Amino acid sequence: MTPNAVSKGSRTSPPSRRGFLASTAVAAAAVAGGAPLLTACGGGTDNGKKDGTTSGKDAAKLLPAFVPSTVVAPDIAPKNGSAAGFTRALPSAQLKASVAAKRGKGGAVTIMAPFWGPPPAPGNPYYAAMNEAIGVRATWQNQDGNVYDQKLGAVLASSEIPDVVVVPGWNLGGKIPSAIDAKFEDLGPYLSGDKVKAYPNLAAIPTDAWQRSLFGGKLRGLPMPASYVTNIAPFYRKDLFEAKGWQLPRSADEFLALAKEITSARAKVWACGDMTWTAYNMFGVLSGSDKALGWHLVDGKMINRIETPEYLEALEWTRKLYDAGVVHPDEKTQNQGDTGNRFTAGQCLIYNNDLSHWYAKSSEQAAQNPSFAMGAMDIPGHAGGLPKLWATNPANIWAFVRKGSSKAVIEDVLAIADFTAAPYGTKERMLTDYGVEGVHHTVEDGLPVKTDQGNQEVSSSWMFVASPAPYIAHPDTPDVTRAMIEWQQRMGAVTSKSSFYGMTVTEPSRWTGLMNDFEQLEKDVVRGRKKVSDMQQAVSEWKTKGGDQLRDWYRKLLDATGSAAS
Repeated sequence: MTPNAVSKGSRTSPPSRRGFLASTAVAAAAVAGGAPLLTACGGGTDNGKKDGTTSGKDAAKLLPAFVPSTVVAPDIAPKNGSAAGFTRALPSAQLKASVAAKRGKGGAVTIMAPFWGPPPAPGNPYYAAMNEAIGVRATWQNQDGNVYDQKLGAVLASSEIPDVVVVPGWNLGGKIPSAIDAKFEDLGPYLSGDKVKAYPNLAAIPTDAWQRSLFGGKLRGLPMPASYVTNIAPFYRKDLFEAKGWQLPRSADEFLALAKEITSARAKVWACGDMTWTAYNMFGVLSGSDKALGWHLVDGKMINRIETPEYLEALEWTRKLYDAGVVHPDEKTQNQGDTGNRFTAGQCLIYNNDLSHWYAKSSEQAAQNPSFAMGAMDIPGHAGGLPKLWATNPANIWAFVRKGSSKAVIEDVLAIADFTAAPYGTKERMLTDYGVEGVHHTVEDGLPVKTDQGNQEVSSSWMFVASPAPYIAHPDTPDVTRAMIEWQQRMGAVTSKSSFYGMTVTEPSRWTGLMNDFEQLEKDVVRGRKKVSDMQQAVSEWKTKGGDQLRDWYRKLLDATGSAAS
């Protein structure tokens, strides 16, 4: 069995962090069997509630016990923060049960979740099969993922809240964090400590993912775990590199020199797409995927990523690529179009995106272009040698249970979560990913293949309730699976955890908009529309408008709670 490939007509994310995170979550759920994004949060200080985070001894009292799953051993064990890898399919007769008995009590549960594309029809055979297997009557309220934050805000502000609400990490803005504290249940009485052992698949979720699921000093979220290794891979056309004899660059200067050699505007071939994300990794810039991850204690001083020389150096280097004319021209104008499609067409030979693209593009091109091959460069240090990479979050999507729910409803939700968190190689995972054999999928050459009905009905939404420890399983392309895992393991070996790793931090509301304009300014600087000095001025203004106060707030928070990184 192998998680679903991204369809050729799937939505392409815009080059923004929020859009990227959204598309990454969907791709990871569909392609890699896990998502692929701060420990606990409270309300805003402005309304008198506790804000900040929970870690250390306080968190230890709340976190579920960890009991690794032994149902199916991976072909490639996780290492250095990587996912586990599965390179072989298991015949249906060999699939194991990870849930001993039907856990649901037959109650009705409504679940609101983001969805990208046309949602399945209510009451379809896939939903019916999942409900029957779990023992619940789940009704899905799928909402347009592109505008989910608007719907989420409206629902949380109302009195009509579904039994379960899925909240992505990129939607934790404005009043939503404080609403989570006020509107959702504490699951600690059901899951903290040894209580989680009643739900073996939930007990096998890594502790870091649970740590990230503490909100308002309570265990409120059911997580979708992810590898903490950077999910941004610099892909290259391996087939064309080998044909031309090009060597992979080992520094920023070598990258630029190679890019100039590759580029031939006359032949309509450019070296790369926008490489800003890779530049941040090459130069060792703190993560920008989450506000709290951008802060780190250095020599006794709390610094933000935008204050570091590495941040400016990364922007300057990316600007050099544009100035040298080695970036595809559509990237500079930000015209409509997809860098991945330009990559497969041979118009640009290097681009960066989520690691799941390795499988998706390889599978897509298998029939169209049999000679096509792609690889992922090991991220070089900007001056040569090894880079200094920073960990991303070990979970970035959660499901929450409405406050005031009955014990029966909570237990039915946990029954769903324990089922959808089943590991690879189980009957529960196969049903969740592929639906009913003969209806939603057939088995061809030992591999499950979705039918048209399966493509219409079988959705990844169920995995948003809870997911297993991160894994990658593509037995149809075992070499790609192994390469993905080994790349994660090599990059994980040079990955550090910043001060607020794994902690869900709620900033005081008066400072939440301080960083709003920086992403657009970054795009303008690398494309030559703004100067590096404009970024320096913006950083200076950020400090005076609240950045220095926010720095003090983060320092006090770290002093009070300690770091969750280990």
